[in-house]
Amino acid sequence: MSTLILNKRDVQDLLRMPDVIRVVEDAFISLGQNKVSMPPKSYLVVEHGDFRAMPAAITGAAGIKWINVHPKNKAKDLPSIMAVLIYNDPETGYPLAIMDATQITAYRTAAASAIASKYLARKNSHSLGIIGAGHQAHTHIMAHLECFDFESIKIYDLSKTATGRLIDSFSDYPLTVCSLEEAVASDIVCTLTPSKSPILKHTWIKPGTHINAVGADAKGKEELEPSILDKAIVIVDDLGQASAAGEINVPLSNGIYKVDQIHATLSEIILGKKKGRTDDKTITIFDSTGIAIEDIATAKLVYEKASLEFADRYISVDLV
Repeated sequence: MSTLILNKRDVQDLLRMPDVIRVVEDAFISLGQNKVSMPPKSYLVVEHGDFRAMPAAITGAAGIKWINVHPKNKAKDLPSIMAVLIYNDPETGYPLAIMDATQITAYRTAAASAIASKYLARKNSHSLGIIGAGHQAHTHIMAHLECFDFESIKIYDLSKTATGRLIDSFSDYPLTVCSLEEAVASDIVCTLTPSKSPILKHTWIKPGTHINAVGADAKGKEELEPSILDKAIVIVDDLGQASAAGEINVPLSNGIYKVDQIHATLSEIILGKKKGRTDDKTITIFDSTGIAIEDIATAKLVYEKASLEFADRYISVDLV
């Protein structure tokens, strides 16, 4: 028995967004049915960033992702987020693969947002607002285009280089660079920044808007004015993780928002255990922290494609 070694290019070649959306939604269903094992995400904070250990097991697969977030890496010509995933056979523990998980992270995060939008946004949503034009912006547009037919996609970022790169990536689709307030005035808004102070004002949010709050994924991060939460139905990916490190973490710690104000988890919405949007005026928020079952489900997809279809292309080693 051998272990597949899959680098970033290998993983990228094997990822297809429709497939990732499918397996991530299945993972949320399994989570809601108590068919997964997922300990809390563990943080290791260092001077210039942090590391996160994310273990999980789903049916037929287990593993752990080791991911870093170093916001100042761009100055060193390095990605601010990098990840490696060890993928194991849950029956024997054998390491079936060691794979780059940077792209897995980007794809599965965007897939979760698109799934949330599918269940929570208005059915007649025709505009997408992207706040932050980094790599997550690219995959979030990809994922949402699988689920919606947009008339406009508006993007905002402080960096002209970042917005230019994003526009070039979607040369066949008209992306518009605009002000922050204009981008927020969209049917679906994705916030993808590392901000530690609110950048979206409650007066900018139109009735009926759906927001995927993605950037706040560690203690102290916050992208939305807390008053937006009070006006909205808030859905989380994982209650414990969102409370400790999601968009709601700062308002909770400040005592201006309470856990019992959270409406549901995404799993409960997908399974129909709780209702999401009930009218076209409700503001809905998906507090996305990124959970480990998303990674393992996507890694399982990658491994099965690599081992069953293209095994001869990849490096394999005997680790045990």
